[in-house]
Amino acid sequence: MGVGNLEQQNIFGTLMPIILMIAVFYFLLIRPQQKKMKTHQQMLAALRRGDRVVTGGGIIGVITKVDQEDHLTVELAENVRVKVLRGTISSVLSKTEPAKTETAATASKDEGASGGLLNKLTGKK
Repeated sequence: MGVGNLEQQNIFGTLMPIILMIAVFYFLLIRPQQKKMKTHQQMLAALRRGDRVVTGGGIIGVITKVDQEDHLTVELAENVRVKVLRGTISSVLSKTEPAKTETAATASKDEGASGGLLNKLTGKK
């Protein structure tokens, strides 16, 4: 019985460093890369017309048209437009404001007419 128990401890002792190395690689290399890929995919999904972007080749331009699901038209200079794949966009320098919906525009007009939330809370008109 003593020999069998010793062999189990020996196997556990030799496998433990390998298991620790796998855990270190996962938490230091694999997991951060997956997070970075996820945020990049979210950034690509949120691209819209008017965004100022940098392509993978370092070219800076403004998105003028979202042609298809994976194609964008980027204006590099006045009347110089190129089609690029969505996946080649490496970063967004500036985002455009989303277009106001009709209900949001009327709500902001109503707030201006009534004096806003602060005036309502203080009772001023």
